Amino acid sequence: MKSKKIKLMAAAVTMTIMASLFVGCSSSSNQTDSSTKKDAKKISGSITLSGSTALQPLAEKSVDGFKEKNPDVSVNVQGGGSGTGLNQVLQGAVEIGNSDIFAEEKLNADDAKKLTDHKVCAIGFAVVTSSDVTVKNLTKQQVQDIFTGKVTNWSGVGGPNEAINIVHRPKSSGTRATFTKTVMDGKDEKDDIGTTQDASGSVKTSMTSTKGSISYLAFSYLVTDEGKKDINMVSLDGVEPTSKNVESGKYPFWSYEHMYTKGKGNDAAKAFIDYMMSSDNKALIEKMGYISSSDIKK
Repeated sequence: MKSKKIKLMAAAVTMTIMASLFVGCSSSSNQTDSSTKKDAKKISGSITLSGSTALQPLAEKSVDGFKEKNPDVSVNVQGGGSGTGLNQVLQGAVEIGNSDIFAEEKLNADDAKKLTDHKVCAIGFAVVTSSDVTVKNLTKQQVQDIFTGKVTNWSGVGGPNEAINIVHRPKSSGTRATFTKTVMDGKDEKDDIGTTQDASGSVKTSMTSTKGSISYLAFSYLVTDEGKKDINMVSLDGVEPTSKNVESGKYPFWSYEHMYTKGKGNDAAKAFIDYMMSSDNKALIEKMGYISSSDIKK
């Protein structure tokens, strides 16, 4: 009888210990869950992006997907050109400066070091003409001759007997800087012939209303049927302006698209840049005519 009582007491003690352990584990688990929720930082605030009009369409379209994940962040996307974006982010006027070129190409070395570069994607550019121009291919030399004023009639490069109307981009434009570097081989455009347009969209509008026009546009403005309307894309030295030719290294007129922050940037800016480069945004990047940085064969 005594042995039976001892066994019952031992069983009771065991059950008490197990119950205590269970409560302890449950309490610990709840504390962990609570801690995890507490540690998951909710991002809020507002950010403004300015700069490259070549990158602007992608940045604008990416806002919707970003806000699904970060509804408390307000995002304002502006243009102005790469030079404007770089200077404004350096001055602290905006949180992100969008640029077609490296900061070192526009800013002095000390100022460039204050900015952090994020290569969010790449973009190709095409030399384009108004639809009345029948020229389908130009050599780099012919393009240089046109933009420096040596050739002023399309008949000089195998086209119709028609005056050439150049649509320039301003010197603050990253697209122009890329054109100068990759197509013009460093030669300056002759700005006193033709007209100058501040933004890519304005270039396209000007070209469709003026015969004999030539300029250059990012693929993102030429990816849809509407975008290609009344515009001809010109091959360079026999190589077509396509993303595939950019990726393979055959086509020279392209650049990385950069988002610069001053220092590391605030949490909202970092979150937006992370989303731009994420797998969630890759389909949009390709749909809009941009190229994922990982697809570039270096």
